[in-house]
Amino acid sequence: MEDGLDFKDFTRRMQGAVSVLKTEFGGLRTGRASPSLLDPVTVDAYGTQMPINQVATISVPEPRMLSVQVWDKALAGAVDRAIRDANLGLNPIMEGTLLRIPIPELNAERRQEMVKVAHKYAEQARIAVRHVRKDGMDTLKKLEKDGHHSIDDTRAESDQLQKLTDDMVKEIDDVLATKEHEIMQV
Repeated sequence: MEDGLDFKDFTRRMQGAVSVLKTEFGGLRTGRASPSLLDPVTVDAYGTQMPINQVATISVPEPRMLSVQVWDKALAGAVDRAIRDANLGLNPIMEGTLLRIPIPELNAERRQEMVKVAHKYAEQARIAVRHVRKDGMDTLKKLEKDGHHSIDDTRAESDQLQKLTDDMVKEIDDVLATKEHEIMQV
């Protein structure tokens, strides 16, 4: 007989969504070059989507410049396209297999765009947390239906799962508020 939900597992899965959000926010840099700025970029290489750091070396030669050295000459165009299509507001300059990417000064309009991207990332994290909650609720309903759980146990555990969800969504909102403040600082 099962004794309920494994809250450690649900907590771990929800924390995973928050962790992914923090990683994505690491890519939203505010006017200063950083290799993590290109973390969200995936390149169509060899018939599959690959992270940019698996097809090129990313370095920071100057505070406002990124340098991307593509290893395979045939992929240089694909890397250029992937960076342009990533909605990061970056325009690479191709020099053979080397792409030089000037980091533009953040104007008010660009800051607003970055805040919108941050909100989109946060919403994806909230959705992921809600999916984990839905899995938990489905498990509880199945346990109750199969006679392994009383209605009171199910209600108590669903309340506990909802509280965990609320806490994670609050953490996501807090991380978003911090990032938004960082982006909007001039």
